[in-house]
Amino acid sequence: MAKINGNEIRPGYVIEHDGGLWVAVRTNTVKPGKGGAYNQVELKNLINGTKLNERFRSAETVEQIRLDLKDFSFLYAQEEALVFMDTQSYEQLELNKDFVGDRAAFLQDGMMVTVQLYEDRPIGISLPDYVTLTITEADPVVKGQTAASSYKPAVLENGIRVLVPPFIGAGERIIVDTNEITYVRRAD
Repeated sequence: MAKINGNEIRPGYVIEHDGGLWVAVRTNTVKPGKGGAYNQVELKNLINGTKLNERFRSAETVEQIRLDLKDFSFLYAQEEALVFMDTQSYEQLELNKDFVGDRAAFLQDGMMVTVQLYEDRPIGISLPDYVTLTITEADPVVKGQTAASSYKPAVLENGIRVLVPPFIGAGERIIVDTNEITYVRRAD
């Protein structure tokens, strides 16, 4: 752990503040006409997800936390739990589906994920940015909607609905952005 000044906080930094772990989501350096400059920081609690806006002056110091990143392989889903295996020690880790959120639907057997650990306790998970999935059903193209860029709804093999271009049909494989849950392009 390292102490940093309040004006050095950048988005993505994890800090200890008011007895909790917070990640900086957005920062803005403010230089008012009267008084000293300060760093306006939007923080998100890593444990319960609450948000907080805080001002940090350059003279204030905070503790920057270093998280351990470990690679895990997704094994299977079991009721409300997701089971992962550490690729180094082969130990298994069970996480609640709520911990992963909506993106749990994108998990596939053997998929590599990165788990953020603080004192051997998981506090975050990163899935691959893009996954390849098959479309199970897609609406037919409506004639006359070619003047503007029009997208149609489609259902993926994992049950997620995305908007796809009119030339994409059922049975095709597409690449989906797991962060935005949007269509990227056709798979090769």
